[in-house]
Amino acid sequence: MARTSQTSPAPSIANIDHWPERVQMAAAFRWTERLNMHEAVANHFSLAVNEGGTQFLMNPNQMHFARIRASDLLLLDANDPDTLKRPGAPDPTAWGLHGSVHRHCPHARCVMHVHSIHATVLACLADSTLPPIDQNTAIFYNRYVVDDGFSGLAFESEGTRCAQMLSDPKVKVMIMGNHGVLILGDSVADTFNRMYYFERAAETYIRALQTGQPLRVLSDEIAEKTAQELDGYPGQADQHMSELMAILDNEESNYAS
Repeated sequence: MARTSQTSPAPSIANIDHWPERVQMAAAFRWTERLNMHEAVANHFSLAVNEGGTQFLMNPNQMHFARIRASDLLLLDANDPDTLKRPGAPDPTAWGLHGSVHRHCPHARCVMHVHSIHATVLACLADSTLPPIDQNTAIFYNRYVVDDGFSGLAFESEGTRCAQMLSDPKVKVMIMGNHGVLILGDSVADTFNRMYYFERAAETYIRALQTGQPLRVLSDEIAEKTAQELDGYPGQADQHMSELMAILDNEESNYAS
């Protein structure tokens, strides 16, 4: 079946803007559920759609990732103080965390927050750092922060506190102690690809710890070299997303509606 989702027009719903971005976001939700990286009707993704980064798309309140369509996404403004008072308001913790990041970190174009199993196990260790023990773990060398200040659900104050730790554009991941993981990126494809590989990296590390054997940790020099090589690896994130969308299209999924 020919690919249609990236080029097909939006459905006949008034004022549906940013359609290609909506379609990619919907694909990311569907695949996150398939990979069992979601959690019931919690967890949220957002994507900035204006130059300043304060207007963003986000999933509706408590809608399962497996059902989200491009047309379901909310269009929000991080600077609108009345957002939670409006009909169809987002989840308050989603607004607290994602609204704060988009308000304070304009470089964070796309934000994905999940409680995926292995990333959350890592976040629950007394030492939540991720040593570079293979190619995937090396991706994140010197490119993440560990938040050890968890103080409850991510309402406005908690979201603001987290956002303040993300001011360095080099930081692409926050390992949220006692909570989960927050992934930043330049686009939906870039962020989803990073989230996928972080979960893989966390799983490799957790499984390596389970052996009880000494770890073969890469040197700082080789870890940074590997991270830089993977930072610039041509087109992988975009192709990863394109292939996932192709699979959904071949299944006649309604994600792009």
